[in-house]
Amino acid sequence: MRLGIMQPYFFPYPGHFGLIASVDEWIVFDVTQYTPKTWINRNRVLHPRGGPAWMTVPLGNASISILIREAAILDPPAARASVLGKLSHYRPHVRRARYDRTCGLVEAAFGDGTDPSLVGLDVRGLEATCRLLGIPFRHRVCSSLGLALPDRPGPGGWAPAICARLGATSYVNPAGGAALFDPRDFAAAGTALLLARTAMGAYPTGPCAGPPGLSVLDALMWMDPPELADRIRAGTVLERVGDDPRPAAAVLPAPPGPGRVRAPGAAVAPPP
Repeated sequence: MRLGIMQPYFFPYPGHFGLIASVDEWIVFDVTQYTPKTWINRNRVLHPRGGPAWMTVPLGNASISILIREAAILDPPAARASVLGKLSHYRPHVRRARYDRTCGLVEAAFGDGTDPSLVGLDVRGLEATCRLLGIPFRHRVCSSLGLALPDRPGPGGWAPAICARLGATSYVNPAGGAALFDPRDFAAAGTALLLARTAMGAYPTGPCAGPPGLSVLDALMWMDPPELADRIRAGTVLERVGDDPRPAAAVLPAPPGPGRVRAPGAAVAPPP
């Protein structure tokens, strides 16, 4: 089983869905400390005057003293209205069907507005987006699994421990976080460490201009789901990291080229 483990993010950037498409099962990691002003409760879309604009879901208990699973939305109906308002300026510039479809994802994530759980909101957003893109999203929430995990391991210790307890044969992490891990920790658990590089490339945005890495909601305003799904899959490359005593970031192979395996796929390119 190929496993992915990630904190729940609020309508993350398209490359996040390349990670999801690369794994057999996704663990929503909600058992660690909540960190304010992160992707868990906010993301970026285009600002009406260009550049990025933040869309934020305010919490009633935002604090580093809570766990992610305890994070509660202050006012779900007001947060939904705020997020939809941040998207309203797209309407004159994009096709009506794309606008309505994208706003529908926000509606699906908030549901009837009675659930204050931030984790629930983020998971419903991932579910709705994956369903639209045709990406399987087989997931479980970590806090519901009853796993006996180490007490406060280092940042790189959670994933090997969860993989060992769930019997994962491989684990996929974004390449940008490679330095957190020692491949030997995964080898001890019988798990191969795979690093995912995602590069979807620029996409046309009409008369609007913004930075890369915006929320998937932005991409869906300008592209139909099949095109975005194809870009996500084509732009996701997995690379196996060997059992090397050096930091994982130091043993990354060269940028993807011929012979690299694109996700989802069968075998993964061997370590250099």
